[in-house]
Amino acid sequence: MAATSSRPKKLKAMQRLLAVARSDAPADLVLAGGQVVDVLTGEVRRADVAIKDGLIAGVGHEYRKARRTLDVAGQFVAPGFIDGHVHIESSLLPVREFVRLVLVRGTTAVVADPHEIANVLGARGVRYMLKASAGMPVDVFLMAPSCVPATDTESSGAKVTEADIIRLLGHERVLGLGEVMNYPGLAFGDGRVLGKVLAAQEAGRIVDGHAPGLGGPMLQAYAAAGVGSDHECVGRSEALDKLRAGMRLMVREGSAARNLTSLLPLVNDFNRRRCCFVTDDRHPEDLLRAGHLDDILRHAVRQGMDPVAAIQMVTLNPAEYFGLRGRGAVAPGWRADLVVLSDLQRFRARWVFKSGEPVVKSGEVVARLPKLKDKAVTGTVKPGRLTLGCFAIKAEADLCRVIRVVPDQIVTEQKVVPPTVEKGHVVADPGRDLLKLAVVERHRATGRIGLGLVSGFGLKQGALATTVAHDSHNMIVVGADDKDMLKAAQELKKAGGGYVAVARGQVAAMLRLPIAGLMSEQSAEKVVPELRKLIHKAGVWGSRLHNPFIALSFLALPVIPELKLTDRGLFDVSQFKHVELFVKK
Repeated sequence: MAATSSRPKKLKAMQRLLAVARSDAPADLVLAGGQVVDVLTGEVRRADVAIKDGLIAGVGHEYRKARRTLDVAGQFVAPGFIDGHVHIESSLLPVREFVRLVLVRGTTAVVADPHEIANVLGARGVRYMLKASAGMPVDVFLMAPSCVPATDTESSGAKVTEADIIRLLGHERVLGLGEVMNYPGLAFGDGRVLGKVLAAQEAGRIVDGHAPGLGGPMLQAYAAAGVGSDHECVGRSEALDKLRAGMRLMVREGSAARNLTSLLPLVNDFNRRRCCFVTDDRHPEDLLRAGHLDDILRHAVRQGMDPVAAIQMVTLNPAEYFGLRGRGAVAPGWRADLVVLSDLQRFRARWVFKSGEPVVKSGEVVARLPKLKDKAVTGTVKPGRLTLGCFAIKAEADLCRVIRVVPDQIVTEQKVVPPTVEKGHVVADPGRDLLKLAVVERHRATGRIGLGLVSGFGLKQGALATTVAHDSHNMIVVGADDKDMLKAAQELKKAGGGYVAVARGQVAAMLRLPIAGLMSEQSAEKVVPELRKLIHKAGVWGSRLHNPFIALSFLALPVIPELKLTDRGLFDVSQFKHVELFVKK
């Protein structure tokens, strides 16, 4: 009945559009004199773009009738950019701030997987993200988180069940099932994992993947279950295997993992339509200073990629994969989500249009960005009683396993070394680049703490801590001194989450993240200086890492090789089981 009753309105709207397309009636807006970036044909051609009722009515030289004409001569009219895989929470910013920063860079739609906040708050966190992103000038689509918790090797703050996913898939902005990180569970047909995949398939939705290093029969089983994409490839051989398995290749260039340089040589004219660029995790300074998908486009073109081909990978390709009909190209009948670029090297967005309306002008947002405050997503940091003894490690053998950080990657390595022992207890030894690492359960005050050792941070003193610790987002602390580690954990508890740097018992720098312990309520211009101070302090104390807090946040992720630490102890990802800290002969 509803469809029938709306038919007359749709009929009249179509008649208006066709009248403009025939050049019989004036358009609402004509972008005149520009070079159209045609991702359907690979051309860059001179044409005017006529817009009516939020849609493109026509592309050509015939459109002179318009209520408003904008001269874009010498500029390039392209489809608005689409990020096919991103975690908004990893920007550390409230949703409206994330939207502001990507919108000015030409992004008009994102597909976000909110499993970070879901690991803290469950389906309630997903609903919060839907509510916070409603009415934005960037279309924020979500994927229903598939793995909350990612595995049973860590303690999350909530669970997202198959029933939750079925309900979430009923929302018009939830496009499918988010990255299936438990690839062993899916490949071996675990009923709980497979049930969620089947629920998405029965709803006619897609399933995103997450399978670092997976190959051979296990990859075949994973793909056979219906997984449609992967964003975790770091090498060409692995990426080719996944393309051969029928999966879409998401070439990731984020803040924590940068894979474009290694994967771009694989992309060719045959497989490009099965590939897209994504950011996955982009941190606030990168968003503020470097940009979003425009930054990836610059990198790709500098490495020799054709600009139109690169734009196709952030427009038409993700739109088709996610079933976003009428998006991703400049063509009649398609949505007028457009970006006007200064050139095809720097990709500076001079204008951005959403449904034909200007939302960015000269690098400034001119659209309304709704603001949402919700106390239900704060006050989530609830660790058990914190004492100095929480960080003590009794020496039990002459050798122990150590997590080695790999710079600019989220994978780690495992090595076995003799620990430094004093009075029967293992201590941090900055001279050997051996620091203590602790993961503190922070959701239900269980008092559970996993302890280990890590190398690669380079800290000579102090402690760093955060409640951003993928995927369960427990509190994670690294330090050269137990007292500073305790102080850092106590300060995070008091602040309700965030980043903190402590030395000699004093807080040297701090960024509060009260929204689920993951996101700030402040603007990027306020968050970035606080982040810089934190990173600067870590550098002064000896850290050699570009951003030690990013590295720290991934040390608790038990689905990325090789050795990680959760609140339940050390986890060997290659064996997919917990292992002892000490190696006993």
